Amino acid sequence: MLDHMTFRVTNIAKAKAFYSAALAPLGYSVCFEGNYGSNMVGFAYPDAAEPDGKKADVWFIDGPSPYGGPPATSGCHLAWRASSRAQVDAFYKAALAAGGKDNGAPGLRPD
Repeated sequence: MLDHMTFRVTNIAKAKAFYSAALAPLGYSVCFEGNYGSNMVGFAYPDAAEPDGKKADVWFIDGPSPYGGPPATSGCHLAWRASSRAQVDAFYKAALAAGGKDNGAPGLRPD
């Protein structure tokens, strides 16, 4: 089970703008923004089981890690849970409107 995801980006402002728009239909919003050696932006969704009522599970950090590795995360597949087809469609439209690209429209993929 995953608790959270952290991605390295080359432009934190662009990542914040894109994911703020794309994740809004799923109930996400920016929950943290600051600099701890690198600029960081965290996104959370409402979750009554959490002490503060929200679950922060998506984080973006600008630039390379001081521990090595590439300067930005690339080549990964991300999928967020949606509670309805309407929410999936709203997420898809918001992501494309914010500049995202797809590998095909939303739809069932039984195989």
